[in-house]
Amino acid sequence: MAYVARADRPADKAARYAEVEAEIAAVLDGEPNVTARMATVASMLADAFDHFFWTGFYVVDPTRERELVVGPYQGTLGCLRIAFGRGVCGAAAETGQTQVVEDVHAFPGHIACDSRSASEIVVPVFDASGALIAVFDVDATVPAAFDAVDAEALERLLAGVFGR
Repeated sequence: MAYVARADRPADKAARYAEVEAEIAAVLDGEPNVTARMATVASMLADAFDHFFWTGFYVVDPTRERELVVGPYQGTLGCLRIAFGRGVCGAAAETGQTQVVEDVHAFPGHIACDSRSASEIVVPVFDASGALIAVFDVDATVPAAFDAVDAEALERLLAGVFGR
C-alpha cells in the first residue's frame, strides 16, 4: 500500500513511515552489507510513497576529498558526483543537517539533475561511530512535498538502519 501525499493528513504520513520502517527492519535483519542496506531502503521507500519521484543515496567517496558519488537509488538518472557544499545534497553533507526544501528552484546553487524535481529532502547518514557515510535524497515533482514529519521519520529510520 503506497501513501499518496496529503498535507492535511500528517498523522497518516507518520503512520505510513512507521509501517515501512518496520518492514525495512524485518527485511534487513541480519544483513551486514551497506550497499544491500542502501538499495533496500531506496527501493522500499520509493514504493511506499507515491510522491517520491527520486529516492536514493549519495555516498561519501573515500578516494576524493569532500565529494559524494551516486549510490543505490530508484528513479531517473541521478547526478554522478556532488561536491560538499554544492546543492541540497552537498549542503546536507557539509552541515550534517537535514535539508527540507519546498522549492528547489529557489535554493541557492541547486543542481538540476532532473528538471521535473520541484521539492527535496536530504538527510545525512552516519555510521555507528558518527562518521558521515552518505546522504539520503528524496525528490518530488510537486512543491512543498516534505515537512518535519518526513525529516523526523527519515532521520529515525536511517539511524536505525546505519547505526546512529
